[in-house]
Amino acid sequence: MKPWILVGIVVASTIAADLLQSVEMKRHGEIRDFRPRGIARVLATLAQKKFLIIAVACMAVSFFAFMTLVEVADLSFAVPASAASIAFETVLARLVLKEQVDSRRWLGAGLVAIGVLLLKP
Repeated sequence: MKPWILVGIVVASTIAADLLQSVEMKRHGEIRDFRPRGIARVLATLAQKKFLIIAVACMAVSFFAFMTLVEVADLSFAVPASAASIAFETVLARLVLKEQVDSRRWLGAGLVAIGVLLLKP
């Protein structure tokens, strides 16, 4: 049962990180100034964004949970199981971020979800 708990932590923290990062980057908008001073200004601004800071923390949790998962389960289980985040992120992209998701993406997310359900640790 421990591998599935770790998968849950990896998936939940990955989803949270991606969602928070997307929200914050959409708020910030497009980067237009790619000169060194402009990049420095953007980095300084982004370093103060709460959602982005939380997203980085969630990525760290995901990374360390995945490393622990690889210690207790085979890599051939860990990598496909962690792909469950794709299915959940597709749903959240539509519901939370109001993105357009076409039928091919829904089909792909559904196939990934079915594949994860077929896994055994």
